[in-house]
Amino acid sequence: MVEEIQIGNQLNSEPVLSAENINFSYDNGYKVFENINIEAGKGKVIAIIGPSGIGKSTLLRILGGFLKPDSGDVKLMGRKLNMPIPEVALIHQSIVTFPWMTAEDNVKLAMKTKRMTGDQIEEKAKESLARVGLDGFEELYPKEMSGGMRQRVAIARAFAADPYVFLMDEPFAHLDELTAEGLRQDIYNILFSGETPLKSVILVSHNLTEVLELSDEIYILNGIPASVVGKVNVTMKRPRNPRNDEFNANLDMLYNYLTPPRKREEVKKK
Repeated sequence: MVEEIQIGNQLNSEPVLSAENINFSYDNGYKVFENINIEAGKGKVIAIIGPSGIGKSTLLRILGGFLKPDSGDVKLMGRKLNMPIPEVALIHQSIVTFPWMTAEDNVKLAMKTKRMTGDQIEEKAKESLARVGLDGFEELYPKEMSGGMRQRVAIARAFAADPYVFLMDEPFAHLDELTAEGLRQDIYNILFSGETPLKSVILVSHNLTEVLELSDEIYILNGIPASVVGKVNVTMKRPRNPRNDEFNANLDMLYNYLTPPRKREEVKKK
């Protein structure tokens, strides 16, 4: 049974990306997911949390069309998604930039398959870098950038493909906390600036402070096989202060969900 908790006033929206009754097993027969249902609405940041090893990154790859579920459907704007497409961009937890390319050249990679002139590609790359605060840094190589700058390049590259959905897998995991906090403060305004076709973001993270700071809705996975055991609608006013009493009360509630996963049979015996 899924428990839905509302923090503040809930605002409904139609799903941009949805997972419907997803079941998935590894090749060795180990069942990872059972009847997963997730919806990402327009203008929403959706977080997926759960104990370590529960399969959060695997679910993100199913949502992106990189893995095929045993049963169930992933739909983008109501249409089945069966393979990776440019409209759904995956940003890895590892900061992926090519060391032999400048920041601008890294971003241009996202447009190689598009029917654009060289001038159009260059203009789009510069616009994407400016959107994430890297105007004037186009000619820097990754070795000349900080970790936060390299992650911004990766986000700019994803923006340049004009996706409808961002899938973000631990996007700040390899940054120091000070850099990560600064980037988190910027990220929501960057994502939904109104200057791109981006409609929704799905975030996987172990950092619950990060999740509560960024998310509009939080899906909680637990159990073996994993299913959605809770959904939290977060409507605290932005910007959110992690030192606020309300914030910390909600943080404690999320931690209570993340008990170590147990097999369904073990839960039934109790």
